[in-house]
Amino acid sequence: MKFWMMVLVAVGVVGATVAVAQAQESPTPAAAAAEGGEKTAAAPESLNKGLVAVAAALAIALAAFGGALGQARAAAAALEGIARNPGARKDLFVPFILALALIESLVIYALIIAFQLAGKVG
Repeated sequence: MKFWMMVLVAVGVVGATVAVAQAQESPTPAAAAAEGGEKTAAAPESLNKGLVAVAAALAIALAAFGGALGQARAAAAALEGIARNPGARKDLFVPFILALALIESLVIYALIIAFQLAGKVG
């Protein structure tokens, strides 16, 4: 239970970081000049880029961790099923490979999101 609470908190932190990064708007040059110069425009923009970079890093880290955990549990369950009933190997193989592919597709989806977030930084 503690583990899933930590995972939930980590996902919430990533979601909040992404929300903050997307909600911040860098002021236009006219608004920056009206507020007192270029210093006010640079600070929120650099903070925004930093938060987006952190969000991208956390997104791929959590996705890789979750994907590895899911694949490990799927492999353990499949091998345990085969060990208990060796005749069921043929019946377990296709659903096992399908489950691994679906788990990996979620990690690849998170990688694409991380690349999109990282593109906003550069």
